[in-house]
Amino acid sequence: MIGSKLKATGSLSASGQNYWHWYYQGNLLDEKESYAEAVACYEKALAVRPQDYWSWYNRGKVLQVLERYEEAIESFARAIENRQNDYWSWYSKGYTESEYLGDYAAAVASFSRSIQIRPQDYWASFRKAETLRHWEKYDSAIAAYDDVIKLRPQDYWSWYRRGDAKRHLGHYLDAIESYKKASLLNPTSGWPWYKQGDCQRYLQNYAAASYSYEQASIIFEDDQYSWYNRACCAAKLGQVNLACQCLQKSIALNENNRQLAQIDTDFESIRNEEQFSSLIAK
Repeated sequence: MIGSKLKATGSLSASGQNYWHWYYQGNLLDEKESYAEAVACYEKALAVRPQDYWSWYNRGKVLQVLERYEEAIESFARAIENRQNDYWSWYSKGYTESEYLGDYAAAVASFSRSIQIRPQDYWASFRKAETLRHWEKYDSAIAAYDDVIKLRPQDYWSWYRRGDAKRHLGHYLDAIESYKKASLLNPTSGWPWYKQGDCQRYLQNYAAASYSYEQASIIFEDDQYSWYNRACCAAKLGQVNLACQCLQKSIALNENNRQLAQIDTDFESIRNEEQFSSLIAK
């Protein structure tokens, strides 16, 4: 379709003053992944129609691919000047600000504007929550995740990341509840179990932590950290055989864990046990 339009419009002006020729040429080059050339075509189209929304927006998307992020944001801002209530320009601007430039304040403002335009849109709400979490505004992030969950109550990632934000605030019991919900929604992911283990360890609930790490290791059999942390919990509980079995598995996955165990205070209660001593002395 684009090719036929290009053929039709290209004959209208060979001098470069025909807007449609350059606009469709830019689209075609974008599809062919000739991004630098596509930018040049959009700029020629804008020389003819400086207030054109689509050329500014498409130019921004291509510049984003080219990792010319400041220019991309500028291009989205120009698109917004021509369509104040355009969801996609605000969203794309926010995504670039957050993901590529770490300008979290600007990104939150952009996503908030997107949400005003489309209050029921999942993605802008989720990206706003993620940006707030990366910005370490955890209370605000939790409120934003709650808004996302209202839109998609069964969304794994919102429950999981909500747990992360709660954990960073030291609200370990609340975090565990979020991780449990995430596990129910995605039983094949070991991460919610692993994070539950961390929270239970912080609460010194070593039996519960050991169980959580065990569940994580069932899903992620080759995860050295689940095995090592389960060994730590077993040692805290005085379970020498289990501690050594789990530690041996973690060492098999990463030899550095042997040296780590030699100085880790979690193993103090079993350090003089022959089984443990021989394991870390190898």
